[in-house]
Amino acid sequence: MSVERRTAPAAVTVVGIGADGWQGLPDRSRTALLDAQVLIGGPRQLDLLPPECPGERIPWPSPLRPAVPGLIATHAGRRIAVLASGDPMFYGIGRTLTEILGADAVHVLPHPSSVSHACARLGWPLEDVAVVTLVGRPAARLAAALHDGRRVLVLSAGATTPADVAALLRDRGFGPSPMRVLEQLGGPNERIGDEVPADHWAQPPGDPLNVVAVECRRAPDALRLGAVPGLPDAAYEHDGQLTKRHVRAAALAVLAPAAGELLWDVGGGSGSIAVEWMRTHPACRAVSVERDPVRAERITRNAERLGVPGLRVVTGAAPAALAELPAPHAVFIGGGLTAPGLLDACWQALPAGGRLVANTVTLESEAVLADAHRRHGGELVRLAVAHAVPVGGFTGWRQAMPVTQWAVVKTETPSPGADR
Repeated sequence: MSVERRTAPAAVTVVGIGADGWQGLPDRSRTALLDAQVLIGGPRQLDLLPPECPGERIPWPSPLRPAVPGLIATHAGRRIAVLASGDPMFYGIGRTLTEILGADAVHVLPHPSSVSHACARLGWPLEDVAVVTLVGRPAARLAAALHDGRRVLVLSAGATTPADVAALLRDRGFGPSPMRVLEQLGGPNERIGDEVPADHWAQPPGDPLNVVAVECRRAPDALRLGAVPGLPDAAYEHDGQLTKRHVRAAALAVLAPAAGELLWDVGGGSGSIAVEWMRTHPACRAVSVERDPVRAERITRNAERLGVPGLRVVTGAAPAALAELPAPHAVFIGGGLTAPGLLDACWQALPAGGRLVANTVTLESEAVLADAHRRHGGELVRLAVAHAVPVGGFTGWRQAMPVTQWAVVKTETPSPGADR
């Protein structure tokens, strides 16, 4: 078996360093830093290096990402070493550099991450732990990871993050969850705090270099939110414009979200389809298009409440509001099907393999879907849901309005009978 080897030195060497500083580095990492002519990193990482490292020390500018190409170009031809906390490829600068410069231009020398240290101290198997970073991100992201019995490690943005985590846990119905703060992991000043439930958290800010460990425990009266689509309708703030639970689960099943994919949620209403698309994986992205500004604001609140504050909300009427959006992997149309050109605009935006799902309860929109089915194929389904309700002293069924759903995968070649 042949082994691919580097034929030229990488433009940048990325060295992971821990709270134990220079003393904790293996010989290979020390050699790279001693040999570097340029040393780039955060002030905290640069301060961990001894005077023996002769390279020119350059702190990262802010914002960091736009500055990377110019900074590397300025020092082209010199030996560049970049310092990173722990493992550079785990929520670190390694990802940014490989995305911008390419993997062949970056040589990474990892160090144990704070997550590895935390799991070692707590006795938690790393593969069973959810990791949420709040570095440069809103605390609301944590809400999507909260499930009864789950262990979560939160990468803190600073000294106040533990208090922010406690407040969010209380607000989302996880106040009984035990929390523990682990500071300066792997270094001489390592400290592991006592376990305290979020409901009783009153600790003052400590060291800014910390990780928060949470063992999720849902309060008995808190609404249970599962890990699969079909959250309870009560999880959403809405004015009646809401894709109901059972229909929502059916729609997301055929939309089939996958990591990294982008959804257009057209006629967002309360944003439930987009929210649950994004909850399936942290890398899922969505744009919710809603013409009513009051509802658009409501979608934003629902997204934050349910742990996906990155949901983009566009206020405007489709199809005009779709013109500047990035191409989707899937489209859900929950309203506005009779708007001229809407369905065609969504269809044209989809690449081959893209999925489109449209729901309606009206005869006029149903006719639009029947025509689309004739032209493009796919599957037409009628979904009927009934709920048991009191009828006098007995119990009977109350039928919800039936929903007609068209689901289709766009192929390279037209479906039989298309455009006839």
